[in-house]
Amino acid sequence: MKKRRCLYGGLWVLSLVGISFYGGAVSYGFFFGVTLIPLVSLIYLSCVYSRFKIYQETTKRNLVCGQPEPYFFVLQNEDYFAYTAVSVRMHSSFSYAEDSFEDVEYELFPGDSSAYETKIVCKYRGEYEIGVKEVLITDFFRLFRFRYKVSGQIKALVSPRIVQVPELKSVADLPMLLQRDAYGSTEPDLLVRDYQAGDELKRIHWKATAREQKLKTRLTTGKENRSIALFCDTRRFSGEMAEYLPLENKILETFLAIGYFFAERNKEFSAYYGQNKLIRTDVPNLVAFDGLYANVSEIVFDSKERVSTTMKQALDEGLLSGSLVLGVVHQLDPELLEMTERVTVGGGITVLYLVTDEPPADWSKQISARRRIVLLPVEAKLEERL
Repeated sequence: MKKRRCLYGGLWVLSLVGISFYGGAVSYGFFFGVTLIPLVSLIYLSCVYSRFKIYQETTKRNLVCGQPEPYFFVLQNEDYFAYTAVSVRMHSSFSYAEDSFEDVEYELFPGDSSAYETKIVCKYRGEYEIGVKEVLITDFFRLFRFRYKVSGQIKALVSPRIVQVPELKSVADLPMLLQRDAYGSTEPDLLVRDYQAGDELKRIHWKATAREQKLKTRLTTGKENRSIALFCDTRRFSGEMAEYLPLENKILETFLAIGYFFAERNKEFSAYYGQNKLIRTDVPNLVAFDGLYANVSEIVFDSKERVSTTMKQALDEGLLSGSLVLGVVHQLDPELLEMTERVTVGGGITVLYLVTDEPPADWSKQISARRRIVLLPVEAKLEERL
């Protein structure tokens, strides 16, 4: 288009030179013809702009992140003159179409229409516009281009996806440690009996065995208090959608992936997060996980939320007294680390999944025997990192 404008400018200068030095009907005709070209182009584009029609739709507005959904749009010419060089531009920051139409120019004859079907994929959880963002209309001479803002924008409500991980490598060895701590979470047991075939070797009371010279098995009188707690950060860390959407999506995606891992194996856990108050959901099995997913899909991130406050409230109410506490967070602030210390002092183990592309320089110094930190870049694949 820039070259055409330069060429047109050169022609107009030549026509001006013609009437200045030569005159005559031909020179003036050439001058007025070249001068009227941009005016005709602008009138044409104004007519197209005011009359152009585009229709777009998806099969549903409630979508799932990463899941392709049918999408179509129709370009319509309802006038008596042709539309030339029409192209579309899609919302591409948070979604994309499986078939790209942005490099295609369409020509619509009078009464003609063009329908295009594809599938659209949303990258992140949240509420944002998808589909065709604007239409570019160019005149016959390709001197000017108008941007037609599509009025009927599609605003999708996107739910987080559930990533199924085959194993949690970050906590794979914790059952052994938790098993060693099991007797520390029971009431003192003073009774023993003779060993019987089928008894677990871990319950052999070696001191009594050495004293009586025959195998003795512990009789526990207390109840083991072992559980799994899962919490996540619901603070909004930025006012720019391009910054907070990917981060929030990864936090919820990680939160659900860990929860689904336990629910699929019928390992009961409790999920916690803040929504101006402490929200708790108990998940004993895979069926109950649907309720957690529905609640998590409606989480509202707020700049006033603090995960340390949520965790403190849960600790004060005795809700994080379990053996294993896992948290999905974005920052390692001192208050959060203090709360994890309270968990470990109570005999628990904490695992923090730090979702960030810029971890603090001293993050590794916060790792201890009973507190782990797993780095998760925003675009990381959970199947490889968890």
